[in-house]
Amino acid sequence: MDQINTDQIKTVCVYCGSGPGSNPRFVEAAQALGKAFAENNIRLVYGGGSVGLMGEIAKSTLDHGGLVTGIIPDFLRSREHMLTHVQEMIVTPDMHERKRLMFEHSDAFVALPGGVGTLEELVEQITWQQLGRHTKPVLLANIDGFWEPLFALLAHMRETKFIRPPFEIDILKAEQVEDIVPRLRAAAARAPAGAKEMAPELARKL
Repeated sequence: MDQINTDQIKTVCVYCGSGPGSNPRFVEAAQALGKAFAENNIRLVYGGGSVGLMGEIAKSTLDHGGLVTGIIPDFLRSREHMLTHVQEMIVTPDMHERKRLMFEHSDAFVALPGGVGTLEELVEQITWQQLGRHTKPVLLANIDGFWEPLFALLAHMRETKFIRPPFEIDILKAEQVEDIVPRLRAAAARAPAGAKEMAPELARKL
């Protein structure tokens, strides 16, 4: 078996809801993932809020001794109750700058359950990956089957030839929180050397 360089994943961006959702397992998963990041010396990069799943994963990471970078646009500081006691908080002028900085600060991306904003941020990373702009791992935390409708839609896109070679996408999937970090590390180890980064000027254009 190839040796996995566990240093390749040092920061992970997590997209997730600013609400708790209807299923207690969503909150439990956010808390467990924050704990896993802290225990594996992985810095959390997230949307900067203190409410919903965003707040749960950030507080859990901090409570277990981990590091957190929050990136929040100025207009959401009060709406999402910006978490003030993280090690690093970056306030951006708009959503575009927020997403660009989240990309630049992260080695991989995880989507916990969430709403339209979570989906939009996730799909943007999948699109950039599909177009060959980065090879950073993208993983869906499929807690209690939350993302199954999206997987069904992607399968439908393949069947109807809108996702086709050479534009296939590589989305990781984890049903259990404990599988997330190992799968990100394994995917990072498989990525071509030097292909993980997108030049900042290119990110700005996208």
